[in-house]
Amino acid sequence: MQSRTSRQSPQSPAAHGMDDDPRLAAEPAAALAAARRRAVRDGDRQIDTAHLLHSLLEQDPQVRAAFDGGPQLARLLAYLVQRSIGYGLRWQSGVEDSGTLPVVTVAEGLSPLAAAALEHACVRAARRDGAPARGVDLLAAIVTDPQARAVEVLTRAAVDVHRLRARIEDGPQEREARAGGGGEGAC
Repeated sequence: MQSRTSRQSPQSPAAHGMDDDPRLAAEPAAALAAARRRAVRDGDRQIDTAHLLHSLLEQDPQVRAAFDGGPQLARLLAYLVQRSIGYGLRWQSGVEDSGTLPVVTVAEGLSPLAAAALEHACVRAARRDGAPARGVDLLAAIVTDPQARAVEVLTRAAVDVHRLRARIEDGPQEREARAGGGGEGAC
């Protein structure tokens, strides 16, 4: 019987904590920390967008609100749990990188797509109001690339990714920011 303890050494990239990023609000920062722990526990080489999606769903009620309610969330969480217990084994040997996003300096322990998503979330928040990136900013960022593992999980859980993007863009905080004229900020 194989142990479910981490197959990763403490020296592996995903095991190292990244410094707190002041560009992230509390929820996405907590989700990033949880994604890091999940990657280490699962023996994954890097934090990928599916790790981020799973942790965002657990950490942020605004992210959960972007979905079409209980049954859809239950189905999605079931797929994510399956991934944690073996569904994602085929992903452990590869790096998540579709090559479609602009090159980003890869943050230690993050897949190229996850690092790009974090940057995109910060840029999105800066354009909106200059405040730190929220969980919905990170969710919007991780579903932009159709090759992202998070998008694969969403698709397998029968989530319409295009509709999800529209729900995010038309969410209450985005409407409020547009009405208030949201300022520019640096990320």
